[in-house]
Amino acid sequence: MKYIRDFKEGDRVFDIYLCKHKQAAVTKNGKPYENVILQDKTGTIDAKVWEPNNPGIGEYDTLSYIEVYGDVTNFQGSLQMSVKRIRACQEGEYTASDYLPVSSRDIDTMYGELLELVQSIQNPYLKQLLESFFVADEGFAKAFKASSAAKTVHHGFVGGLLEHTLGVVKLCDYYCSAYPVLKRDLLLTAAACHDIGKIREISSFPENDYTDEGQLLGHIVIGSQMVAEHAAKIEGFPGGLLVEVQHCILAHHGKYEFGSPKIPALIEALALNYADDTDAKLETFKEILENNKDNSGWLGYNRLFESNLRATRL
Repeated sequence: MKYIRDFKEGDRVFDIYLCKHKQAAVTKNGKPYENVILQDKTGTIDAKVWEPNNPGIGEYDTLSYIEVYGDVTNFQGSLQMSVKRIRACQEGEYTASDYLPVSSRDIDTMYGELLELVQSIQNPYLKQLLESFFVADEGFAKAFKASSAAKTVHHGFVGGLLEHTLGVVKLCDYYCSAYPVLKRDLLLTAAACHDIGKIREISSFPENDYTDEGQLLGHIVIGSQMVAEHAAKIEGFPGGLLVEVQHCILAHHGKYEFGSPKIPALIEALALNYADDTDAKLETFKEILENNKDNSGWLGYNRLFESNLRATRL
């Protein structure tokens, strides 16, 4: 099998992939075509079916395993596939585990690191709050380990939510050593919980798409609600402390235009915002480099970074 991460411009591909997404569209000239996202365990690639009514394009749908024949091209710095033929595959023609992207890091090892940080919390209420999620709730722990942190932008793989959360918590732990004004227990608690709402915002693999709850509320609001629900079960949990944790969660995207219900008003909320943004952006850049590892030149303009990107040559 030729994995998506090994695709290069000019490749001709004839193999089986998961159709993660399918959408009918129309060109500026009124000609119908289909937007498709193909997936395997190494990543995804945007594909176009320019002639959907061609006899070589068989019936298929989202989450179908399909055999595709097409050419890999470069469009605005990103690889894309132009698909010429499609055939829906039957069970037994593919191994499902080949099509689920998984973290390159060991999931149990990462979870163990996160639990060590949980155990380092000194405030008894915040420690109980974290343990109520990450230790006592087996269903939550299972979902948290298996979830992605996003559909496509960054950490969009099994274990991605855990990897991103651990990265953010570690950055926040460093911030606390560099800036003693930060309240470590509050910041690390908020960091560990900042994206817990994603286990309900985004469905499990292979679908990995927004749920109705995710579309209507979003992970930030959902996560704040989850923290309040768990804190309510801890006798004597200080109301003011709960509000501070919730504020950090609600403000972790930093600006209203980035989907943040609140702007950081606490220094810990500001630190969490920067840690979250740093981990997400560096992972996104890393994934871009990995998807273009054979390209030593300029990679083209990227809208997220608002820049023409290039790999370091040294």
